[in-house]
Amino acid sequence: MRELRGIVLSVQLAGTLLLWTGEGVTRGAESRQPNILFAFADDWGRYASVYAALDGAGGINDVVRTPHFDRLCREGVLFRSAFVSAPSCTPCRSALLSGQHFWRTGRASILLGAVWDGSQPSYPLLLQNSGYHIGKSYKVWGPGTATVQPYGGREQNFENAGRRINQFSQHVTQMVAGGTGLEEAKQVLYDEVRKNFDAFLAARQPDQPFCYWYGPTNVHRKWIKGSGKALWGINPDDLQGKMPPFLPDVPEVREDLADYFGEIAAFDATLGLLVERLEELGQLENTLVVVSGDHGAPGFPHGKCNLYDFGSSVPLVIRWGKAKPGRVVDDLVSLTDLAPTFLEAAGVAVPDRMTGRSLVEILTSDQTGQVDPQRTAVYIGRERHVDRARGDYMPYPQRAIRTHDFLYIVNFRPDRWPLGDPYRLHEGDPPTVEELTENTFVTLPDEDAGPTKAWLVGVRETPAWQAHFNAVYGKRPREELYDLKADPHQVKNVAEDPAYARQRAALEHQLFEELRRTGDPRLIDEGKFFETPPMSGPASR
Repeated sequence: MRELRGIVLSVQLAGTLLLWTGEGVTRGAESRQPNILFAFADDWGRYASVYAALDGAGGINDVVRTPHFDRLCREGVLFRSAFVSAPSCTPCRSALLSGQHFWRTGRASILLGAVWDGSQPSYPLLLQNSGYHIGKSYKVWGPGTATVQPYGGREQNFENAGRRINQFSQHVTQMVAGGTGLEEAKQVLYDEVRKNFDAFLAARQPDQPFCYWYGPTNVHRKWIKGSGKALWGINPDDLQGKMPPFLPDVPEVREDLADYFGEIAAFDATLGLLVERLEELGQLENTLVVVSGDHGAPGFPHGKCNLYDFGSSVPLVIRWGKAKPGRVVDDLVSLTDLAPTFLEAAGVAVPDRMTGRSLVEILTSDQTGQVDPQRTAVYIGRERHVDRARGDYMPYPQRAIRTHDFLYIVNFRPDRWPLGDPYRLHEGDPPTVEELTENTFVTLPDEDAGPTKAWLVGVRETPAWQAHFNAVYGKRPREELYDLKADPHQVKNVAEDPAYARQRAALEHQLFEELRRTGDPRLIDEGKFFETPPMSGPASR
């Protein structure tokens, strides 16, 4: 049995639900229709301090600080193996909102030129139609154009108190430079978050169940260089010797990663405010609290826009009064499973077209480890992100199956560059470090700009780093296969190794069976849907 040892208190006696309160166990009454609090951070991959204990010391999670996320893990269910449908914000969110593989969401399945036209089911609107008070602060869906908003209109926006959390390090650094104390400067932004949530709660009818989406974008670039250490005390030197092999273990990259972890700490701090407010109102036990991120780290190799775990694996914890606390679940789950979970918990019918599967049975189980024997694979993919480097705006089509033991990826167009042409910078003089750090579209546009990309581009022709640069940014073969037990960081492709021929064939069959079963347009007429305008070519509305 896998548990969060030393910090778990979970008991169940004679079928009576017992709730852990932090000081003891109290009997819980039959719950009414639950509230839903969904906290969703832009670009937050699977990085939280709780994972350091689960995965074993020696990795970069050792320096991450997420006490409020960790608390929810003690009081809820932590999913060890959660993945996005696509490691790009718009298609990931389209899949999450609609409860389907991203490739089933039409023009919402890409980023540049995306359109949400209302033809897909949207769990918030289904809940609203069933009597829920819905609302959001900050980002829900996009970039893209929504002819029908998937989370309602402007009356569902609760941001009047301020949006400065979205540029956390910028605003706090500026206030501190002006003479404000560090904790006082942070509190200014915390107060805005709290007031926005309070305004949402005040707008509902008495006893009306609510569904709130909290989606700050601060974990998305850009951040203030050095803010991880300056604002949160995260020392980049503590990462030395802990970096995965696809991230250069050099000062520039370690500092960049520490700054990323600082923004995660800021998100976690505001998460604590929302949970605290629910406690004050006596609503925590009847609220489904779900916390996750929309894909991996931006501006780093293997991260955002990659199907490797660093790009597609995300944190996921669910706290609910009906769920036995302190459990760690190993089932492979997709964020597409959240929409049917919310609907089932609320007693609302789940649309047949949703490919996600509700997690309610796992939440109400008393088991740890692998709970549902059928949840042994997830499916991930990608089409168009931005790809401005070549000027033709073509997608980079990929599909993958991730099991406990293997990651198998198909790159349908191996002739294209995965993240944009790394050897085309821009017209005229070579870009400066500042341009590479600030301007996403200077080169490798599908990977956000930042100090790590700037450093790697700067050393790409040096003997010491040329092979590394080509490995992370170069063209890829049609098939990739990674043995996760022997190669957890997915850097050694064994697709051509005869010793893995049986596993490769079985995974290929399983992947394509799922793509055919769910009507993936990539398999129809050589992917014509994705290869022709408006899904490729210059973005149009």
